[in-house]
Amino acid sequence: MNSAAFFDLDKTILAKSSSLAFAKPLYDGGLIGRSAVLKSAYAQFVFLTSGADHDQMEQMRAYMQALCAGWSVEQVQQIVADTLDKVVDPIIYTEATELIAEHQAAGRDVIVISSSGTEIVEPICERLGVDRAVGTQMTVADGHYTGEILFYAYGEGKAEAMRALSAEYGYDLAQSYAYTDSATDLPMLELVGNPVAVNPDAPLRAIAEERGWPIRDFATPQAMRDRRNAERTKYAAGGAAAAVALGVAWYARRHLSR
Repeated sequence: MNSAAFFDLDKTILAKSSSLAFAKPLYDGGLIGRSAVLKSAYAQFVFLTSGADHDQMEQMRAYMQALCAGWSVEQVQQIVADTLDKVVDPIIYTEATELIAEHQAAGRDVIVISSSGTEIVEPICERLGVDRAVGTQMTVADGHYTGEILFYAYGEGKAEAMRALSAEYGYDLAQSYAYTDSATDLPMLELVGNPVAVNPDAPLRAIAEERGWPIRDFATPQAMRDRRNAERTKYAAGGAAAAVALGVAWYARRHLSR
């Protein structure tokens, strides 16, 4: 069987929250007001300094559901595409891209699973050149978000996605790897034979130390275009289609099976 490497996105591959990082572009695009930008800036500060626990993640989910109801999906996708270089490129950890390249060189598929929206996650994963991507999927009607969540890629939801992908692609989870920064992702870490805590919050650091899990601290965000890494370019070219294709099919199957 094949093995895989599963990565969280925020504070594991990116130095910030991917969703909150787009607050200014969404404001410039007229989708949110100034107060929402300020709330996002404060939430980003809290996220960076102490991480987000379960209650904070639930509050953020409810806030984002209400905020994006009625937004045009096409407009959000265009804003993300137009601002990806400026917003995301400078906050990607060099250590993370090197680790992704090592796993792919070893023949493992690399999958990113993030609680951020799929319209944000998938373009980032195209840039990273990973093999597959899973993000939170909002319900869409007539090209607009309804404010309801079809699939929430958080906590046990991440483990559910890992099991589904492993069944479909034949991954041996006992031989696979998982990387994340938060104790809320414990189901994700406990599912694989090689769990790794990256920039862990205090609860996850304590758990990792108790269980003897490796701990890695990433500290060097650098714009990908400044690295001139030919291998990353190769992976990006090969992985883009797989990242985008993820999942409309995977989400659809999950939705229709219920």
